[in-house]
Amino acid sequence: MDLLNGPWQRELARLPWTVVVLVCAIAGFGLVVLYSAAGGSLEPWALKQGVRFAVFLLGALALALVPPERWLALAWPIYLTLLIALVGVELVGAVRGGSQRWLDLGFMQFQPSEMMKLAIVLVLARYYQYVPKGYESRAQVLIPALALIAIPVGLVMLQPDLGTALSIMFGGVVVLFLAGVRLWLFGTAAAAVGALLPIAWTMLHEYQRKRVLIFLDPESDPRGAGYHITQSKIAIGSGGLTGKGFLNGTQSHLDYLPELHTDFAFATMAEEWGLVGGLFVIVMYGLVLVWGLRTAVNARTQFQRLLALGLMATLFFYLAINMMMVMGLAPVVGIPLPLISWGGSAMMTVMILLGLVMGIARANRPRLD
Repeated sequence: MDLLNGPWQRELARLPWTVVVLVCAIAGFGLVVLYSAAGGSLEPWALKQGVRFAVFLLGALALALVPPERWLALAWPIYLTLLIALVGVELVGAVRGGSQRWLDLGFMQFQPSEMMKLAIVLVLARYYQYVPKGYESRAQVLIPALALIAIPVGLVMLQPDLGTALSIMFGGVVVLFLAGVRLWLFGTAAAAVGALLPIAWTMLHEYQRKRVLIFLDPESDPRGAGYHITQSKIAIGSGGLTGKGFLNGTQSHLDYLPELHTDFAFATMAEEWGLVGGLFVIVMYGLVLVWGLRTAVNARTQFQRLLALGLMATLFFYLAINMMMVMGLAPVVGIPLPLISWGGSAMMTVMILLGLVMGIARANRPRLD
């Protein structure tokens, strides 16, 4: 048997290696940002982040070798397991930073809400795979689909975690739209949400209300609740076109910029690398998103198409909200910048997302034998 031409080697050759290189470039740049955020040291962030990425990259490649039909069969078990885990978080979840979002499994802290961002897309893609054409907007089809979204969103809001709840809702609504639900229903839903905003406002926690108010007027409390976003905008603006230079950031290194390695990693990067660095990140991720859209267009089944598009929409939500947040164009909701911000849960979610889409791309490429 020729080991160089075995079945595994042929399947590996069908993977989208160009995208793997793009992802490695983004993550590599993220390690440079974390190295600088620590004052020019691999500890405590860059080294651990690099090890995580290597492990998760291997995991993503392994997931890409799984046939998409397997995920079609596992969609309901995955969704229901995570739903039970979210209930478990409410009952026995670990509290960190004032929020109850994690399950203590002994060997790791597991955050089910992160995985639910992917599971909601997976289960809705499976759900609409078997809905006959023209039935997408009928009540008997639409109401169960909305329930699939509302239940995990409600459980995540109880933690409380507004950013993750919005991400789950966004992914689910995108799949509904792509599946063919009529546009006027989204308009009606948007009007209903607008009418309920006063009630929703009373249900928000005090810190969540303050985030919205500070978003509308950050200068009202520049040294208090508005401090984060004010310092972030100063860091980004001071970077100019080409930045202050590697390891020469002042807002970050002099501790003016809070959360410089997590939520505001983009601001840390922009101060030292300027507009050029920001465009590099945007262009690289833009290429990944375009690849994901092309993968969805070339998909052979409704399930694969909805799954790829829904997952790419989820990735776009991560990117858009984080970048808008650090520039003061959206409230601070604690959504990290994928592969650049420090954090294991978010990186794992994004790498699983990419692994699933790579699997769809592999399944639809011609065989080499």
